Amino acid sequence: MEAFAVSTGVVALGEIGDKTQLLALLLAARFRRPVPIIAGILVATLLNHAAAAALGTWITRVVDPQWMRWVLALSFVAVAVWMLIPDEADEVEGRGSGRLGVFGLTVVAFFLAEMGDKTQIATVMLAARFDDLVTVTAGTTLGMMIANVPAVLLGDKVVKRVPVHWVHRIAAAVFALLGVAVLAGASW
Repeated sequence: MEAFAVSTGVVALGEIGDKTQLLALLLAARFRRPVPIIAGILVATLLNHAAAAALGTWITRVVDPQWMRWVLALSFVAVAVWMLIPDEADEVEGRGSGRLGVFGLTVVAFFLAEMGDKTQIATVMLAARFDDLVTVTAGTTLGMMIANVPAVLLGDKVVKRVPVHWVHRIAAAVFALLGVAVLAGASW
């Protein structure tokens, strides 16, 4: 349960103001069809984060535990610093949704936008920390949905009321604390 809660909270915080959340806002504003956009975000996140969690659990089997502790600690601290750098949304190309439809376009755009993103890297690290592919994938996916569904449904109204810079600072502090806890050998 701890892996699920930590994964959900870390990704939900980390996703606020992230480029994929901005992409969700762009898609919602452009197509005004929330159901296929939300379904596309869910599918893309499940696929992307399952692969990231699989990588994280694999790493725990091939890297010495002492080295793994240092790698994880430094990775969490690096992501904490990265959280303080604001993201910008990439433009969605084209005028319409094309042959893929709104759902297909959302799946492809979200999957690609999440590649190498903070939340994908966090998923790798969380899976390595907890060695639990399914629970971490479920938690990080829920965290993505918690951050992105309101963005799709409420659009700019939510973003204008949430002080994104403070959310980024809180998320950075959480990642830094996770790094220190791992380094200290805490078994949270």
